Amino acid sequence: MTDQYNVTQQEIDTFYKELSASIQSTGYYLNTDTDFVYELIKGLIQNQKRYGYPSCPCRLAEGSTTEDMDIICPCDYRDADLTEYGSCYCGLYVSEDIIKGKKKVTSIPERRPSRDRRLGTHTNHYLKRSEVIPYPVWRCRICGYLCARDEPPERCPICKAHKERFERFL
Repeated sequence: MTDQYNVTQQEIDTFYKELSASIQSTGYYLNTDTDFVYELIKGLIQNQKRYGYPSCPCRLAEGSTTEDMDIICPCDYRDADLTEYGSCYCGLYVSEDIIKGKKKVTSIPERRPSRDRRLGTHTNHYLKRSEVIPYPVWRCRICGYLCARDEPPERCPICKAHKERFERFL
């Protein structure tokens, strides 16, 4: 009897190469512990096979794209975790400070709200003009990229400008 969620080494290698290539110019970094990263990638591939999307292997998925949208890799919590802790929750992505040895990877508290809270607050993400945006909006002064979150990203995903080049827009 074969497990339908088995993952081959070739699948892991291919995913790793594609992920590495896709983030190389974005200002994001993968954890340098490749054995650890390969295990996470294996979990992402298994979840892709199981659910049809690569949900975070360190979190319990509901099996519904709508309910799990926030934990599809890269998850909604990655950037806040990178800014505050230098690593995302599962440890796949790390900050430049971690790469350079200025900071060590530590445990990270779970940011994802409970299922009841998520389901009770699930609303359309588009705001009407009269509504208040729950996060500040940051603008890259180089290329104009906008993002709504507590802090600007370490690097602009478009032009690679550093965090200091962002200004509060709203």
